[in-house]
Amino acid sequence: MADPMAGLPPRYLRTSEAARFLSLSDRTLEKHRTYGTGPKYRKIGGRVVYTVEDLQTWANQGTRSSTSEILTTPVLPAKRHAAPPPALNRGRP
Repeated sequence: MADPMAGLPPRYLRTSEAARFLSLSDRTLEKHRTYGTGPKYRKIGGRVVYTVEDLQTWANQGTRSSTSEILTTPVLPAKRHAAPPPALNRGRP
């Protein structure tokens, strides 16, 4: 099925709309932006906006097929992180 949005310019969402799209609170999305753990955003005239495509790309990083799957690009919580956690060895040399 063809994408009805194909060929149209990207739709920009303000923080509250983007948070609602992701089922997050406005404050959580703001924290993700502050700590660099959230979706890509743009500043246009002092306003923060997100594209639907960037929100979906970020949310899709959390897609998993099992709880034991080793994470290569985890969706981190909205807090300060020194560095991404190292991959678990799981008994492999």
